[in-house]
Amino acid sequence: MRALTVVPGEADSLAVREVDDPRPDSDELLVRGLALGICGTDREIAGGEYGSAPPGREYLVLGHESLGRVERAPEGSGFAVGDLVVGMVRRPDPVPCEACAHGRFDMCRNGRYTERGIKDLDGYGSEMWCVPVDYAVLLPKELERTGVLTEPASVVAKAWAQVDAIGSRSYFVPRRALVTGAGPIGLLAALIAAQRGLDVHVLDIVAAGRKPDLVRALGATYHHTDPGDLCRDLDPDVVIEATGVGHVVFDVIAGTSPNGIVCLTGVSPRGRTLTIDANTLNRTLVLDNEVVVGSVNAAPAHYTQAVTTLSTADPTWLESLITRRIPLDDLPKSFPPTHDDVKAVIALDDTQL
Repeated sequence: MRALTVVPGEADSLAVREVDDPRPDSDELLVRGLALGICGTDREIAGGEYGSAPPGREYLVLGHESLGRVERAPEGSGFAVGDLVVGMVRRPDPVPCEACAHGRFDMCRNGRYTERGIKDLDGYGSEMWCVPVDYAVLLPKELERTGVLTEPASVVAKAWAQVDAIGSRSYFVPRRALVTGAGPIGLLAALIAAQRGLDVHVLDIVAAGRKPDLVRALGATYHHTDPGDLCRDLDPDVVIEATGVGHVVFDVIAGTSPNGIVCLTGVSPRGRTLTIDANTLNRTLVLDNEVVVGSVNAAPAHYTQAVTTLSTADPTWLESLITRRIPLDDLPKSFPPTHDDVKAVIALDDTQL
């Protein structure tokens, strides 16, 4: 079968190659791949910036944003041939740490977790793949075209769960949310905020095009202005930060309302520095009871929440989020982003074109 592979640490090594067909264990589903989402993590791995292959092998099968159809399922597994499924990304560490031992491998404390398509485990970028039943998520048939958004939606579901958990420390009824960054994570964060009935605002650097249209279709307000000025004007109760841009991060931390919560989901690049007024920032955080929290990956419950989010969203809006569908035959040539990409998806099956 064909698979999208990369040699971790080696730039320009992305390739479609023939690999052995998977052989499912007794507790695994055999799945025909339908679609694979491309995100910044995949492009960084393809650029040689990080990632690690399975032990004893040079190459890694890329891809952690999956969608597939069950070809074979263990008896009594709760899955059947023809079911739509998504595979979870992370696996607990072998020790395990306290969090992994309690099913919260998204909060692993010692860093010895593994991840499909990222760290030590092959990803879902192949025409067939296997996944243990316990790490498979069942999707309704209505998500056949957009279920590939489940993994990024699970990341956002976790971010909102962090906001809820922190808010529960006191009386907290948020009314206004600001999302910084109108990529897939930011737009899905705005979708959840809109579904919660909040006054939703989204900030990005582009002035026109697909992103503003997608934001407005949610009933939200789009901005392309200075983040510090915008925060002072809006006084948001919740900020979901999805850019990882240093000055944006600190501007929104400084600009939330008293008791406000900033959830950071964007990963910043290394090697860049900026100067901040740390004393004033600390004073504001303390005197206003503000919280800044980082959030990455997702637990099984967040995948379930993601499916609910996508199932209750406008299907036309979700379809519009996917701005490019790439045939496997067009890789690696078509892998780099285009200027108007929001979400690019690789079609592992012709039904996804």
